[in-house]
Amino acid sequence: MNPVDQKIEAHYHKEGLFEEILARLENQNIDLNHIQRSDIAGVDEFHMRGAAVSKELAAAIDLNDKKVLDMGSGLGGPCRMLADKFNCTATGIDLSPEFVRTANALSKLVGLDDKTFFIQGSATRLPFEDNSFDVVWTQHVQMNVPDKQLFYGEAHRVLKPGGHFLYYDIFRKNDGKIQYPMPWASQESLSFLIKNDEMAQIVESLGLNPISKTNQTQAGIAFFTSLLAKVKQHGPPKLGLNVLMGDSTVSKLTNLLAHLEKGLLVLESGVYQK
Repeated sequence: MNPVDQKIEAHYHKEGLFEEILARLENQNIDLNHIQRSDIAGVDEFHMRGAAVSKELAAAIDLNDKKVLDMGSGLGGPCRMLADKFNCTATGIDLSPEFVRTANALSKLVGLDDKTFFIQGSATRLPFEDNSFDVVWTQHVQMNVPDKQLFYGEAHRVLKPGGHFLYYDIFRKNDGKIQYPMPWASQESLSFLIKNDEMAQIVESLGLNPISKTNQTQAGIAFFTSLLAKVKQHGPPKLGLNVLMGDSTVSKLTNLLAHLEKGLLVLESGVYQK
């Protein structure tokens, strides 16, 4: 693992993550022998709007019986949702060994370990053959990747001809100064933001054709405004993103919300086809 990847992995690392999730479920008097995906939904999708936006994105194409790769799969929530709701098999790759361990354990816990698979590795060096997947999927990952050409190039390489590339990400709106910490980076040295038109130029030069794009910024602002109001009134959720971000959760989310409201950052989802 190169020095940048090591620092990024350390940023996300939290020891004993699966065990903490189990303990929090037990504290809610949830039977660990009968865990549903909905019981862990608050923590297993580490991106704005969580499962709701993942379902919107998934509905844009036909996923039935498809083979999906999630680049930067985190705790595996999107993969489990896709496998469960859209009848596909999903493989996730993530830089964090602890995230991968937890993702595999959570899939086993909810009975989806036969349709979801997680491995540790870099999204810029995918251990898969060319044309291996019907769909490549990524959410809130490229901000931690310095080499965008390599990242999107790998997505294109492992995607079958006719296959779809789906993304939901955070981009710069302009060249204004970004203040940290953010959920993906405690400091600027871990953040590699680009503009959405720069991303489009890269993927289209690789041979991916745009199908649809959606500005998700206002939806993200509404989501965070509501979430932070609930946290202020009732305290942090018993099982939410605070498990991953700890004491810095509110400051990171407040900072991100302010940048979206000021127009410094933009949220966008979209679909491309090879």
